[in-house]
Amino acid sequence: MTTRLTRTREGRERGGGSVLAIALVGIVSVVLVAALTIAAVAIAGQQARTAADLAALAGAGLAIQGGDEASVCAVASSTAANNRATLSSCRLERTAIDRATGVELPAVHVQVTRGVGGTGWTIQVRAAAGGVPRDS
Repeated sequence: MTTRLTRTREGRERGGGSVLAIALVGIVSVVLVAALTIAAVAIAGQQARTAADLAALAGAGLAIQGGDEASVCAVASSTAANNRATLSSCRLERTAIDRATGVELPAVHVQVTRGVGGTGWTIQVRAAAGGVPRDS
């Protein structure tokens, strides 16, 4: 009489597919969270650059009309706040002179800070705007 041993799939391998599926879901979740974090930083960076550019341009527009540093920085701060950013620093310079007209050309330098949504991180961006001397 011959005895035949047979192996069944039941036994040691039972539940192996479940462990593999759980591991796969975990890996996909980590990759997804990392991708979303990178996207949040990229979006916040672009929004901070936009807020800084607009704040500098708004301040320069008032400076060209003769505004003093306090009013120029107030307009820049308001513009940054309207774009969900905070004005960190603001400086008005009147150093450039147009050689053709002899008119003083102001320049506004700003730095804004914006938080990255869903994290405790912040992004700081600098921008400048103002008059550019014409070539004579």
